[in-house]
Amino acid sequence: MLSWLALTWATLPNVSKLAETWPDTTAYMHIRIAEAARRGEGLDLRHRPVPLHEVPRSLRRAVLVSEDAAFFDHSGFDWYELRAAIQKAWQEREAPRGASTITQQLARNLYLSPRRSLSRKLREALITRRLERKLSKNRIFELYLSVIELGKGVFGVDAAARYYFGVPVSGASASQAAMLAATIPSPLRDNPATDTRRFRWRTDLIAGRAF
Repeated sequence: MLSWLALTWATLPNVSKLAETWPDTTAYMHIRIAEAARRGEGLDLRHRPVPLHEVPRSLRRAVLVSEDAAFFDHSGFDWYELRAAIQKAWQEREAPRGASTITQQLARNLYLSPRRSLSRKLREALITRRLERKLSKNRIFELYLSVIELGKGVFGVDAAARYYFGVPVSGASASQAAMLAATIPSPLRDNPATDTRRFRWRTDLIAGRAF
């Protein structure tokens, strides 16, 4: 175990450069391209990073309320939510779900995969600590909003606003902000285009809490 941790630590990505530059692609983008190729399909990526000040306050609030309300108060891990998720998983006799902070989600999207395993979770935790140490909270949030998966080939809130609503993210309304936030947990299944019952319920819940 110690040798694995040492090797993993030595091969962690250099996140310091993210303080000043945008990532060209992410692990999730490469995964989706590879999945499409295996199906014999192409995949057009929609991705346009935007500075935090271009993201409406309503969208920032909706994302924080839905994904990580304590983001600006914790150091990468929300131990209260994690304990609650573990307790629920124990009661339901299944593996823990949810409780990932925005920083953990960013680590996973940038460098890892959706696959659930102990080794991936441990690597995710180490990258999360590195992100929190090297970047400001505002920069982590800015990166997250610009790379999070929000549909088939759609990454980042600006690309999503343009794709679903035909407007730049700076012009998104409060109701559209709630819809984008509601897309994050399962973007390929529940989004403004699919308009599933689960998606509508989640949108209403987020709007009620955020606004």
